[in-house]
Amino acid sequence: MKKLSIVSVLVLAVVAWSCNEDVRRTPGHVYMPDMAYSRAYETYAPIDTLAKQGIHYNRLPVAGTIKRGELLPFPLAKDKAGDTSNYVASTHITNPLPALDAVKMKEAERLYLVNCGICHGTALDGNGPLYKGGEGPFSAAPANLGSGPKYVSMPEGQMFYSVTYGKGQMGSYASQLSTTQRWMVIHYIKSKQGGGKQAEAAAPASDSTAAAKPAATGAAKKPAADTTAKKKI
Repeated sequence: MKKLSIVSVLVLAVVAWSCNEDVRRTPGHVYMPDMAYSRAYETYAPIDTLAKQGIHYNRLPVAGTIKRGELLPFPLAKDKAGDTSNYVASTHITNPLPALDAVKMKEAERLYLVNCGICHGTALDGNGPLYKGGEGPFSAAPANLGSGPKYVSMPEGQMFYSVTYGKGQMGSYASQLSTTQRWMVIHYIKSKQGGGKQAEAAAPASDSTAAAKPAATGAAKKPAADTTAKKKI
């Protein structure tokens, strides 16, 4: 009975203390508070007030950050002015994406039309709305990606370098297209070129299939004829 009374008193004391309006609602002094209580910040909110508080925030991800599900970044950095070492080295880099299926190829086409078609044209002939046969705002014709010998023979890695860092009058598209999307667009461009790798890869497959069928048929008929002949003898 005595223990029950003690427990009851303790419970009442806790309840009374919990109902106290003067209870402190802040954690007090915390070591490294930003690690435990991060301050939320809206994406497009102005950052002028942060600079006045001595907070340096540039909205850029930490160097080396890779989004989940994204490909590894391009291994070559942009060449310095007057240097072309990495641009030349990019010729040895191949497209890390496998051949696109119909759905992904359609998406790659959409990405091309949205980001590249305005200059290079829907037919990849360099006659987009900005040039328009010389009547558009651009006086110089953009690159003919569809049949221009330079671009038909251009390796995928070098094309990716140009799209990532910019080349000539074309600026960088690294902020508009993710690494995966840029490789997808290059797949689409190569598939439209006369000597595209995907077209070359598809041809041997059909030839080997066609060649295999007669061989298999002939091999099946010959033993049947020999067996029948032996039985008659």
